[in-house]
Amino acid sequence: MHFLAYLGRVTAFLTVVACGLLARPDVAVAQDGLQSLLQDFQSEIANPARRSTEAVVQALIATDRPGTAEFLRRWQDRGVYERSSDGLFFYAEEAGDGLRLIDIDSGAVIGAVSSREVKQIRPNSGVRGVIASALVPYELTAADPERRAAALAAIARSADPSQIAPLAAAIETETDATLKMRKQRLLALLIAQFGTPRSARLAAIDDLAGDISLEARSVLNQLAARQAGVAAVLPAGVNIARELEPGRDITEAEAYDRLVAAGLAAPRQSASDLRDVLAANIVAGSVAGVPVHQLNTESARERAYEALEKAGTVPQRATGSEVADAIAGHVFYETYIESDPEITAAAEAALAATAQALGLYQVLDLILDGLSLASIFFLAAIGLAITFGVMGVINMAHGEFIMMGAYTGYVVQLFIPDYTLSLLIALPLAFAVTFGAGVAMERLVIRHLYTRPLETLLATFGLSIALQQLAKNIFGTQVRPLTSPDWLSGALSLNDIVSISNIRVAIFVLALLFLALLLFILKRTRLGLEVRAVTQNPGMAASMGINPDRINMLTFGLGSGIAGIAGVAIGLYAQVTSEMGANYIVQSFMTVVVGGVGNVWGTLAGASLIGFLQKGIEWFNPSNTLAAQTYMILFIILFIQFRPKGIVALKGRAAGD
Repeated sequence: MHFLAYLGRVTAFLTVVACGLLARPDVAVAQDGLQSLLQDFQSEIANPARRSTEAVVQALIATDRPGTAEFLRRWQDRGVYERSSDGLFFYAEEAGDGLRLIDIDSGAVIGAVSSREVKQIRPNSGVRGVIASALVPYELTAADPERRAAALAAIARSADPSQIAPLAAAIETETDATLKMRKQRLLALLIAQFGTPRSARLAAIDDLAGDISLEARSVLNQLAARQAGVAAVLPAGVNIARELEPGRDITEAEAYDRLVAAGLAAPRQSASDLRDVLAANIVAGSVAGVPVHQLNTESARERAYEALEKAGTVPQRATGSEVADAIAGHVFYETYIESDPEITAAAEAALAATAQALGLYQVLDLILDGLSLASIFFLAAIGLAITFGVMGVINMAHGEFIMMGAYTGYVVQLFIPDYTLSLLIALPLAFAVTFGAGVAMERLVIRHLYTRPLETLLATFGLSIALQQLAKNIFGTQVRPLTSPDWLSGALSLNDIVSISNIRVAIFVLALLFLALLLFILKRTRLGLEVRAVTQNPGMAASMGINPDRINMLTFGLGSGIAGIAGVAIGLYAQVTSEMGANYIVQSFMTVVVGGVGNVWGTLAGASLIGFLQKGIEWFNPSNTLAAQTYMILFIILFIQFRPKGIVALKGRAAGD
């Protein structure tokens, strides 16, 4: 009796303990936690491959146990370890020479182990891509904005219908305005591809009309994608895009190739192929009973081959008449991959609107490129326009003043690492250096050659060569960097089509400033009045007390100084070398001659004409800029034949000189 009573008490105690253990939350987690599910896919997780990982990820997402998203993130980032002794998975962190294991379910530290007791799971890029796609619904609402942006990038790379619902839900909780706009745009793209009902898809496609972004155009092109087809009769129940007529829409050769590819006709055989086959089947001096010496006509060769066909020696082939009959007996067409005609019609309409908008933006981009190039030519040529217009001197060394200005900016940056400050110092310093060099050249060489234009041209050409060699001796032949400030880096972008670099915008603004400054000097100052007087009539100006010799010196110095400033601006995006001036001397002379000698407005008009003309020609043949420059020169030669004094010709006595 005592034994039975004792046994009863022990049984009751064990029952209470068991019930208490079953009621503990941590035991319930152990039974239904993530670790138990991971063990069902132990080998697939420990040795991941792309195909097997897809099944594992789908099972994890479908079960959605606590910690699933964190495990996927850690797995993707190679932060999951397998314990060799029992195959369990853990997170780990470094602890001295070993690792501290962390339980996947509870997050509790299990203990420290050596690196030899565990194996780090290292998924390859393909596996990480599968995991990243599965993480998208979780990452869309992550606290870190960078993770949300990465999830949106993953959606953009591989769109899927299952992403519509989580993306729509994530928009409501998004606090970042930029990310919210990005989510709304991606949602519209997803609905256009996979949305339901049809009315929602049609509305989304209609909203994409005129959208020139790469994403929108890609979606519309997918919806309007076509595939070629051929059949005896036009099939019913398919979304036909258009019927093709052989000889007009496709060549007869292409049509027959489609028949052969579809298994609806025998392959064609060329004359050389026919001869080769017959030569390979010569037996006792004949082919299928036809003597070799009789195979000198096409009809005989055809007869011999047909005999080989009947004997089963060679495969069937199509003759010319058979090819024509086969093409005439079939219809050729294109079908949309998308089966819904309303969807494809909406996509085609949206693509037409997009193509129109694309053309307008391409024209705008071409205009901006033309303005940018015109401003560069204007800066390079305005100094030459002043010296050539006032003094009549053909200065072949004008490009070297541009080069001197660029090297001045480079030297300034060697001593002043702040690119903004160095640029502010380099601009006036380049003007001073090249102004002084221009005055020195005028005083030492050009003033003695005013009445001898050919000798002036040869002398300045020799000086240009000497200045180039001097630059090579000082700076070497390698390219020297002239770095722009950070606020000039990047570009102003209106959309995926229209953009212009900040440096070119700055050059355009600088050109406008110089235009305004020169107009002020020439119209509102005494120096400008004297320059215009000397330009119109040097003799009369001298009789009025103006010193033409002094005006020539100052004018040449001013033109050279402006070329120096242009060199700094051009050097910010072009290569700074000793030969860089030679790249602009021809364009500068063309700008001055086409615009009109000695006129600021003429120089502006000439720069605009040449800049837009060159960009326009390059638009027709963008891969060959040399051809564009050649055509431009030919056009200018013809232009000068009809208007030799330029667009804006001088008036008065100077016009006849």
